[in-house]
Amino acid sequence: MAARHRSRKRALQVLFQWDIRGESIERAIENYYDTLYSEEQETQPKPDRFMEELARGTAEKSAEIDRQIEAKAANWRLERMAVVDRNILRLAIYELGRSEVPPPVVIDEALELARQFSNDESLSFINGVLDAVYKQTQAAGE
Repeated sequence: MAARHRSRKRALQVLFQWDIRGESIERAIENYYDTLYSEEQETQPKPDRFMEELARGTAEKSAEIDRQIEAKAANWRLERMAVVDRNILRLAIYELGRSEVPPPVVIDEALELARQFSNDESLSFINGVLDAVYKQTQAAGE
C-alpha cells in the first residue's frame, strides 16, 4: 500500500506541474522523471506505471472531472481553488471512477495528500467535495 501512496503523491506532483505550466501531461511526466534523475540519483529512475496511469487518466478526463468538482464545490469556482487542492480532487475523483480501489480508501488517500500538501481548511473542503461526489455516484449506480 505504501507504494501506491507514493505513486499517488508522484501523480499529484505531475498534475500540479501540468496545471501550473499548461503543458501536456506527457511533458509533465518527462519533467518529473528528469527532476528525479538530476536530484536524487545518477541513473535513470524506473518508470512508475501506476503514477503515469493516474496522471494520464486524470488529465484526459479533467474536463468531466472539473464539472463534477464545480457542481459539488458550493460557491467555489475551479480557478479560485488552490492548485494543489484542485488536483487532489481531480486525482481522487478520477480514481473513484475506476472502481479498482474501494472509495473509502481513495478518499482517505486524498485526505492524506491534503494533510501533506495543504491546510486544515482544505482538508474539510476536499473531504466534503469527495463525499458529495461519492454519494452521487453511489446513488447513480443503484
